[in-house]
Amino acid sequence: MNRLKEKYIKEIRPALVKEFELQNPYEVPMVKKVVVSIGVGSAVTNKKDLEGAMSDLALICGQKPAFTRAKKSIAAFKVRQGNEIGTKVTLRGDRMYAFLDKLFTLVFPRVRDFQGLPLNAFDGQGNYSIGMREQIVFLEIEFGKIDKIRGLQITIVTNTNSDEQAKLLLQRLGLPFEKKDKKR
Repeated sequence: MNRLKEKYIKEIRPALVKEFELQNPYEVPMVKKVVVSIGVGSAVTNKKDLEGAMSDLALICGQKPAFTRAKKSIAAFKVRQGNEIGTKVTLRGDRMYAFLDKLFTLVFPRVRDFQGLPLNAFDGQGNYSIGMREQIVFLEIEFGKIDKIRGLQITIVTNTNSDEQAKLLLQRLGLPFEKKDKKR
């Protein structure tokens, strides 16, 4: 069993039940899925950018990515409805916990000048989004073999509608939030 999943089952879940005084086991906050996506605006004119993003995402997540398509046509960006403009991976179960463990313990310490993640990135429904500026902070990506630096978006989806419950869950899982008492 994954180290983070085991920690959730043995330590975090019982503590959350006690703290929030929950009766139903389905009310306990938990991570449902993690969505990792890369938007490739230049894919309209250059298909190789999209292929590079797909190979990077496959290496990072260990799963084959799916294309994302444009929902609307936007003439200013030369995008037509249905064009492939990005790629994404949805992780659940053991792969999700393995990815989160790797993200919290290996990737964030490699980010230059990392001071923690902002507390205002919750969406009001208990989901948390993280924007990464470059994919090279992941261990699987070899700097010499990439064709372009790409940013990626990571969304952690929880089963709770409360940002406070989701924040406490993610904090206990090991998500490094920024400290409030910054001195400037």
